[in-house]
This record gives sequence, structure tokens and C-alpha cells, in this order.
Amino acid sequence: MNIVFLDTNTMGPGLDLSPVSKLGGMISHEITLPEDRFERCKNAEIIITNKVAIDAPLMEQLDNLKLICVAATGTNNIDMDYAAARGIPVKNAINYSTHSVAQVTFSMILYLLQRTAYYDHYVKSGGFSDNSVFCHIAHDFTELAGKKFGIIGLGNIGKKVAEIANAFGAEVVYYSSSGKNDNPHYKRLSLDQLLTECDIISIHAPLNDFTRDLIGEKELEKMKSSSILVNAGRGGIVDETALAFAIDEEKIYGACLDVFGIEPIAADNPLLRVKNPERLVLMPHIAWASIEARTTLVKIIAGHIRDFLNTQN
Repeated sequence: MNIVFLDTNTMGPGLDLSPVSKLGGMISHEITLPEDRFERCKNAEIIITNKVAIDAPLMEQLDNLKLICVAATGTNNIDMDYAAARGIPVKNAINYSTHSVAQVTFSMILYLLQRTAYYDHYVKSGGFSDNSVFCHIAHDFTELAGKKFGIIGLGNIGKKVAEIANAFGAEVVYYSSSGKNDNPHYKRLSLDQLLTECDIISIHAPLNDFTRDLIGEKELEKMKSSSILVNAGRGGIVDETALAFAIDEEKIYGACLDVFGIEPIAADNPLLRVKNPERLVLMPHIAWASIEARTTLVKIIAGHIRDFLNTQN
């Protein structure tokens, strides 16, 4: 089988891809621009892509294409309808990054709640060495215990986040954007209730018709001035201009984002120019990417290819 991996750079440096490469003649490209897709895919029987778009116009030209593997959970970059019409299976990766995303979610929340940036700098800059008492309390920090912790998107990742929040002593509630998710372990609220009642709102939902532009100016106005908004789901769920304004005007306490509407983040994104940057934690879309998660992802892709090959024999 001719296997082409179009964007290995998205997987990080030094990752062992041998579980996939040993299944066929794999050609890997660090980055693939839109204009290079056909030339690189024209002989491919199996395409692996993380973010490179595989659309109908491209697939129409690929007579040899038999399988598409997505090195991610989301399949927004694939024309699923056309692939189905052509009988080309599309295999994505599910539940490989649950622990990684949950861990990064809490690392961001705790970094903000604890005022870690300030206190770390205070000690390293010599301020604590000159202190007159044994501790230095310049900024209040709060506990997760007793907080109402709202989750948007109670799938595998959302449930893991709920479990950890519960272990911290928080009261976990959730909102189902589709209206179809019922979980007996946690109370389900309307979006308005979640926004007005919760101290922390953590988003772990996919980007779809239910969640696109879900949190905008009107929704941010309903949140507590002491609340924190987390988006570890998808960019496009939160209006970033409205969020920057809400932080500048102290309408909410702060926000933690690992995803953005445009990635990499645009240089003119208002979140990069907020008046109070200490109220904001920004990460470069890495919540999914622990070494353990990426290693598991490669094994899942290899498993999909192996299963496909077995059906061809």
C-alpha cells in the first residue's frame, strides 16, 4: 500500500511513526500546502492527515484512494459526504487524548486561580528574599472546593474533567448543546442557568451547528464577575473579541484558552492585547498532545490501516 502522511509536523518532533510506516511504503511530509495536495496524493492508496483538507475536488482526482485516516478526532477537514459516496472509509481517532486534555484543563485553571505567574516571578526576582515575614500574600487565590463547575460537552473528556473537579470538591453540573446527553451522575442545566450560576465554565465540545458561536457578548454578560471561562474544545465556540472585552471590563475574572477561531492565532487577535493579561491563559492548541496521547494516536492510526488491509486479503 502507498501511504502518504501529509502533515507530520502537527504530531511534534521525534515521534515514532514506525507502527504506521512498517505497514506499507509511507511517504511523509512535514507540511502540505493546499496547492501541493494533488501532487503528493496522486498515487496514494491511504492518506493520513491531521489538518490538511481532503475535499471533493481533490478526491475526484485520486483514482487510487482507498482509505483516509484522520490523525485527530474531528473530521471537519474531510468532505465526509463525498467520501461516503465514493465508498472511501474515513477513520478518525477517538478517546486517545482524554487524560491529556483533562490535565491541561486543570493546569490552566490552577495557574490562573493560584496567581502562579505572579508568585513564581516574585520569588525568582528576589522579592521574597527581601521579605520581612515568612510568607508573601499580595493577591488572594481561591479554592476549587465548593465552586460550581459547569461543563459544556460531557463526552469522554468532559466526564474525565467532571471526575477531577469532583475530586477537588467542586459541584459539577453540565449543559448538553444537542439536548440529547443525559448523565445520571451530574445535574443538567440550561445554558442560561450554567452561565449565571457557575464559577467555572469549561468547554469540551466539538464545533458543530449546536456549538458554533455558542458563547458571545450576550452570554458573557450573564456570567459572574468572579467566574472563569475555559475553552479546550474548539475555536469558533467562543467569540474572542467579546471575550477580550469582557476581560478588559472585568465582566468575568478571566479565561483559559487552548483553541482559537484561527490557528495559529492571528497577530491582531484582541486576546493578545488585553489590558489585564494576568487574567488570561493562552496555550497553542496542545491540550491533546502529551507524549502518551500522541503515541496512542499513532497506534490507533496503525490499527485502522491494519484492519483495512485485513479486509483486502
